[in-house]
Amino acid sequence: MIMTGNKANFAALSCLIRPIIIPRPRPRPRPSSSSSSSSSSLSLAMVLSVVVLTIILHLLPSCQAAGEAACNPEDGNSLLSFYSTLSSSSTANSLNWNNSSSSNCCSWDGVSCDTVTGRVTRLWLPYKDLNGTLSPSLVNLTALSSLNLSHNRLMGPLPEEFFSSLTSLQFVDLSYNRLSGELPSTNNIITLPIQILDLSSNRFSGQLTIPFLQGAANLTSFNVSNNIFTGQIPSNICTTVSSSVTLLDFSNNNFNGNVPSGLGACPKLEIFRAGFNNLSGTIPDDVYRAVSLQVLSLPVNHLTGDISDDIVNLTRLQILELFSNQLTGMIPREIGKLAGLESLLLYINNLTGTLPPSLNKCTNLVSLNLRVNFLVGDLSSFDFSTLQQLSTLDLGNNNFTGVFPTSLYSCISLTAVRFASNQLEGQISPDITALQSLSFLSVSANNLTNITGAIRILMGCKKLTTLILSNNTVNETLPDYGNALDPAGFQNLQVLSLGGCRLFGQVPSWLSMLRNLQVLDLSFNRITGSIPAWLGNLSGLFYLDLSKNSLTGEFPLELTRLQALVSPQTGKQLNRSYLELPVFVKPDNLTNMQYNQLSSLPPAIYLGQNNLSGSIPPEIGQLKMLHILDVDSNNFSGNIPDELSNLTNLERLDLSSNQFSGEIPASLKVLHFLSWFSVANNNLRGPVPSGGQFDTFSESNFEGNPLLCGQIVQRSCSAPSGTNSSTTDHKSANAKLIVGLVLGICFGTGIVIAVLVLWILSKRRIIPGVDADNMELDTLSSHSYSGLPPQAEKSTNVVVLFPNNTENIKDLTMPELLKATDNFSQANIIGAGGFGLVYKAILEDGTKLAVKKLSGDLGLMEREFKAEQMRNDGKQEQVFDPLLRGKGFDAEMLKVLDVACMCVNHNPFKRPTIQEVVDWLKDVGSDRNQNKG
Repeated sequence: MIMTGNKANFAALSCLIRPIIIPRPRPRPRPSSSSSSSSSSLSLAMVLSVVVLTIILHLLPSCQAAGEAACNPEDGNSLLSFYSTLSSSSTANSLNWNNSSSSNCCSWDGVSCDTVTGRVTRLWLPYKDLNGTLSPSLVNLTALSSLNLSHNRLMGPLPEEFFSSLTSLQFVDLSYNRLSGELPSTNNIITLPIQILDLSSNRFSGQLTIPFLQGAANLTSFNVSNNIFTGQIPSNICTTVSSSVTLLDFSNNNFNGNVPSGLGACPKLEIFRAGFNNLSGTIPDDVYRAVSLQVLSLPVNHLTGDISDDIVNLTRLQILELFSNQLTGMIPREIGKLAGLESLLLYINNLTGTLPPSLNKCTNLVSLNLRVNFLVGDLSSFDFSTLQQLSTLDLGNNNFTGVFPTSLYSCISLTAVRFASNQLEGQISPDITALQSLSFLSVSANNLTNITGAIRILMGCKKLTTLILSNNTVNETLPDYGNALDPAGFQNLQVLSLGGCRLFGQVPSWLSMLRNLQVLDLSFNRITGSIPAWLGNLSGLFYLDLSKNSLTGEFPLELTRLQALVSPQTGKQLNRSYLELPVFVKPDNLTNMQYNQLSSLPPAIYLGQNNLSGSIPPEIGQLKMLHILDVDSNNFSGNIPDELSNLTNLERLDLSSNQFSGEIPASLKVLHFLSWFSVANNNLRGPVPSGGQFDTFSESNFEGNPLLCGQIVQRSCSAPSGTNSSTTDHKSANAKLIVGLVLGICFGTGIVIAVLVLWILSKRRIIPGVDADNMELDTLSSHSYSGLPPQAEKSTNVVVLFPNNTENIKDLTMPELLKATDNFSQANIIGAGGFGLVYKAILEDGTKLAVKKLSGDLGLMEREFKAEQMRNDGKQEQVFDPLLRGKGFDAEMLKVLDVACMCVNHNPFKRPTIQEVVDWLKDVGSDRNQNKG
């Protein structure tokens, strides 16, 4: 019989295995016949069965009660107090302790008790979507040995006596919450049996000087990553705390100083992570004595010096991550002794020398990334054939020479290869088709020849999704294979970049067969003819760059039907893959920007610097998903379509250096995300629109249009009626503008001066210490806009919040943010600038916030954030109203400036209110107004 039941049932059944003593019946005379004997035995068996069954039924309730001890009353009350401070927005995962059918807390969800004492020993509530703070009553559960509250939304500090009272804790996991403040401290060393302590992915701060650790002699795992701890990382943990430590993770904090010493005294240490901090100095030698290390991760710091040859002592090492530091010297010659090495990431350093020949003995290598260093040597002389497990190889932005290494074709596990920005020569061999798993290939900015032949060859790599061959100056004709193209060739291709190769001919028709194509870059070539209409049939195409060619003809009406730019549903259905290696884009006069997934690229159409003519069709207004439209330096004419105002996601619109006429449509003011706009050097006339984003553009964006008028271009739109009245009106307008300017400064500064808060995906910290402007990595497009499209919660978008009180900084999810801003309603816009808009947000609890949406990946985030910081620090250029230029500073002007200075006081409590500003400036211009009367 198969039985199921809870732990109490099994405990009750365990009672039944105890011996049951049954009195033996008194002996009777043996019957003479065998049948009588058999009947008597059967009757006795039946009697015994009835007796045993009766005893079992009698004992079962008492055994069951013994198997589940009653909850300790004090612990039950403590749990209810803990529960009362929590809430859950998810019905499926919410706790239901108050409405539980049992008053015994030991039967509640996530609670386990000691079967004898009834004390709570285990509280296990991960992924319950719990909100709220941790009640101080939690510290009353003094018998608690296991606590897991990870992956919730708990906030606030830990109870003051958390560690000093919970002295039975062995396992603690509070990761992935919003807990904050400094960790509780104690003056006494407390003996703790704790083995695993995980406080990662919270907002804990302060210095990590934790006396309680000195009593944690059994500690094996300590993880405080993804917090905002400062100061130095504690040293000598293995000698002062526990020699049994196997994991130490201090990554993604604000630690400074040197890499902690004493790691060599950790005989069992397997994982040490301290990346994404501000550590400096050299890697201490005793690290190389931690012979059990399997993971050594110190990326994105300021480490200097060499990588010691002693690293070969770490024979168990599997992952070595030292990227984005300032390390110098050569890769250790005997690195091949690390036979178990699977991932070697040394990119963005100052390493020199050649690839050590012993590296090919690391036969378990899966990922090798050495890009952005100063490595040299003939790449074709290195034998890659032994690296059969190699999946990702990135040697870009070095000084390697030679031809494309043929030994690489033996690495059949390769999925991604980048040799961009080196000095490779020769051609790509047909043998590359042996790499049937190859998905990403970038060999841009080299000296390769026969690119057109390489295209035909690479069609044999059926899984290829990203192909970047740009900036190889070959002067060849673009091949047009027509119907001779293999139907299966490039059918998975999503990104094709052939920019900067000086290719001539027409846009090849075989591109029309690439049904999965999403990104096409043919810029900086010598392509002639018209833009083919069939481009509009590529339903997934959302990024098209045909700029800097010799194209003629008109703007194809078919381009206005690109489904990926017309319908948001089409974009959601596309398989925009995560790139195996990041793609870099270098816009004009801007830093390189890194994109790790196609969904982060801005939907764009670049047609600038060609010989296109005709008008822009009004159907352009259908491309509602478009973020960038650049048609500068062509021969377009006619009016600027009013339908452009339908492109509400537009961030860049460049119509400069054409022959547009008529007026600038006033409706363009509704483009609230527009951060770049230029109509310079056209034949436009009439007033320049004011309000919205237009108030952020400079005069240079409109120059070369002598018939434009308005404040931005410093030309009046109506003739003055008389000199005296004009002067008086001018002065009166000055006064009003001055007051408005000061009010604007006070209001804007009151919002923007608050502390900026950035949310970044675990591993999305800005890589410091790199001059991105000098990095010549493969560029997907020779010029691209700096902005990125708004993405969903899993994207790299940044939301910056400006709270009234910095102690109440919020961290909103995307649904909360959309609700608080009414789906980013235009009615909630309270500010606009070159990097986006500021929205008013009202949370459910009534908290009012100003929300600014910054979009971008990595380097772009850094650029935007630094721009905001510069603005807040008052380092931006001074911009005065043009009407004030050349005017003398009389008493009224000095008064205005004095008030303005008070408005930008670094101490927010010393800034005046709006009403105070109005009162102080109410007399400004009054004399002039009276004279006017």
